[in-house]
Amino acid sequence: MKAAFIVFDRMTSLDFIGFYDPVTRLKSMKIVGDFEWRICSMALSVVDDRGLRVEANTVAEPLDSYNMVFVPGGFGTRTLQNDRAFVDWLKTAGSARLKVSVCTGALLLGAAGFLRGRRATTHPSAYKALEPYCGSVVRDRVVDEGDIVTAGGVSAAIDVGLHIVQKLAGAEARTRIAAQMDYPYRWNG
Repeated sequence: MKAAFIVFDRMTSLDFIGFYDPVTRLKSMKIVGDFEWRICSMALSVVDDRGLRVEANTVAEPLDSYNMVFVPGGFGTRTLQNDRAFVDWLKTAGSARLKVSVCTGALLLGAAGFLRGRRATTHPSAYKALEPYCGSVVRDRVVDEGDIVTAGGVSAAIDVGLHIVQKLAGAEARTRIAAQMDYPYRWNG
C-alpha cells in the first residue's frame, strides 16, 4: 500500500496530522508491513495557516502510482480549488483506489471531479461551498462512499484516520491503534 499525503500552503495541520498519525501506525506498529507513504506537494516547503513549515518528499510528481491519496483542509483550499495547475495535478490521482479528505480538503477532491454524484461532507462552515461538487452534502462526521471517504472539520481527522485503518486492516487494527493513541474512537458508520 502506497499513500500520498498532500500538503499545501495555509492547510490546517491538525487535519493532516490527525489523519497521518493513526494511518502511519499501520507501519510503525507492524500491522501492515508494506505500508509506505510520501508527503506530496507542488512546492518543496509549505507553511500551514499558523506558520508551521512542512517539507515535501516529492514535488509536483504525478499521483498515479499511489493506492491512497489524502487531502487535508484549511484556508488554502479556497484558492486552490480554482488553481488550474493544482487541480490538474490532483487529477493525476484518478487511479488511486482510495481518496480521502478532511474538512475543506473535500473542496479540492470536488474541484478535481472525484465527488461527482457522490455523498460527501466537510467542515460545517463549507457545506454550501461543497454543494456544486457532489451529489449531496451529508452532515456526518465521516462519509464513506467506498473509494471516496470525506470527513468533517478538523478533529474529524482522527476519526477518519482510524476509519481508514479499519478499512485497510480490520477492526482489531483500529482498536489497537486507538488504544495506543489513547483515543476514544466513536464513529460507527
